[in-house]
Amino acid sequence: MPKINAATVAEHRAQQRAALIQAAVDILVEQGAAAVTPAAVGARVGLARSSFYQYFPSSAALLAAIVEESFTAADAATTQALVDVHEPAARVDAFVRTELALAARGMHRPAKALMQADLPRECLDRVHELHRHHYAPLQAAIALLGAGADELTGRLVGGIVQAAMTAVEHGADPDRVADRALTLVRHGLTPPTAERSDEPAAGVAHD
Repeated sequence: MPKINAATVAEHRAQQRAALIQAAVDILVEQGAAAVTPAAVGARVGLARSSFYQYFPSSAALLAAIVEESFTAADAATTQALVDVHEPAARVDAFVRTELALAARGMHRPAKALMQADLPRECLDRVHELHRHHYAPLQAAIALLGAGADELTGRLVGGIVQAAMTAVEHGADPDRVADRALTLVRHGLTPPTAERSDEPAAGVAHD
């Protein structure tokens, strides 16, 4: 039995569970979902395969736990970043900068690996549900800016953010990437005008 470095058995079990999840995340990012097995995960933390089942009944249950926890820290970070920011454009700015800061710390890698993995249907559906929930504040801010075509605009802005996150994960400077990404996002979110003041109105003839 592993040495207990905790005040209570409950605390020890919580530590072991967290260690198993972190080991599984590392394997997931490095090798893919198929490599997340009880034997492989247990070996990473020095726990026998039989002991693994005291915490998770299967690899699928462990992946489900990763799904739930992979978004927790990111949701908490964006919530904190937006708590005192109320103007829509400023909320977009804060959201994007927070996402890229998280990307620089590698915190989006598990979610990205999960979305690309061959998971059970219900597990993959949950990943997408949590992803939509995470991006809800950005979508809401976009809608308030009145840029039009809210759903399409949100997807396009999300594409810019995803590309920026990939650049940061590959070593690009987060602040520099954020500045460039936000330049593109702000331009794309400029509300359309019915007509330009320097152009003739429809149906009006000019010499």
